[in-house]
Amino acid sequence: MRFRPLRSASASDVGRVAVAPPPDVMNAVVFDAPGDADTLRTARMPVPSPVISELLVRVVAAGVNPIDAKTRAGAGVSAQIPSFPSTIGFDFSGIVVKSPYEAHPLPPGTPVFGMTAFPRSGGTYAEYAVVPSLSVARKPASLSHVEAAGVPLAALTAWGLVVETARAHEGQRILIHAGSGGVGHFAVQFAAYFGAHVTATASGRNAAWLRELGAAVVIDHTTTRFEEVVGDVDVVIDLIGNVHASTGDRSLQVLRPGGLYVVVPTGSWPEYAEAADAAGVRATSYKVIPDGGSLSTIARLLDSGAVQVYIDRVFALDEAAAAHRMLEEGHTRGKIVLRVSDD
Repeated sequence: MRFRPLRSASASDVGRVAVAPPPDVMNAVVFDAPGDADTLRTARMPVPSPVISELLVRVVAAGVNPIDAKTRAGAGVSAQIPSFPSTIGFDFSGIVVKSPYEAHPLPPGTPVFGMTAFPRSGGTYAEYAVVPSLSVARKPASLSHVEAAGVPLAALTAWGLVVETARAHEGQRILIHAGSGGVGHFAVQFAAYFGAHVTATASGRNAAWLRELGAAVVIDHTTTRFEEVVGDVDVVIDLIGNVHASTGDRSLQVLRPGGLYVVVPTGSWPEYAEAADAAGVRATSYKVIPDGGSLSTIARLLDSGAVQVYIDRVFALDEAAAAHRMLEEGHTRGKIVLRVSDD
């Protein structure tokens, strides 16, 4: 019987940096109750302690996502926050400070990126965060921490939508709404990478950029109603829903019979499944799965240059309120990131 050798020490040491023991308290962005962006404030909070299979990471940068703003405002996952004041934030890039055991594949000093279990645990708008081991991967070597922090939640959402749900393949016709946003710009790239014919909706200023990312057609939503110029598509990936201009209802009109409608923001249109059934198409919602294995695959695509992350703006940790205001204006290209600490 042959046995696979254990991971070599040299392999686990690649990219590792020296780490100091964590302090007792840290700087973090918290909010005391749901409200507008000005409810976010910087405070001194206890550094969390990992248990069982969790890692403690020193956060270098944190992604800013629409779900963050929705949760802060009282929607999103705000109902599951156990107590206030609460930190906020789902994804990050940083350095492992504590691992579950000595031979863990992500030992202290390893640069990683991934997602926390917020709101079950503290968020990533903080200098330290506790994260499940299975929700992280080694940071792409070609990316800075700021760039890597813009990847996990958005790219994993796009991967789940395009690869796992739509099963993108050669010749498939996919329409992606809000193609220039955080999730959208990854979705366009993944769909194109797997050979699909991609049509994206966005503002005119982003058209050339989206074509560079792989979109075959870009429809300027400010001047053109997409249902008037596209039809008979296999899949619609809807990152808008019915919150604006009945995008969801209109999307059902452009699908071929039996086509698939995939919606992320379901709150504005709880009847989407019934509407899809009446239109003769299939429908499903989607929620991100923080899977480190998929994130490792995405990391390889990023390091190969096949996929890129675009960072629109970087804010300091104490500028989180300004970051949320910019996000809620709705004109972000790619991702907004908070710089939390030095590399």
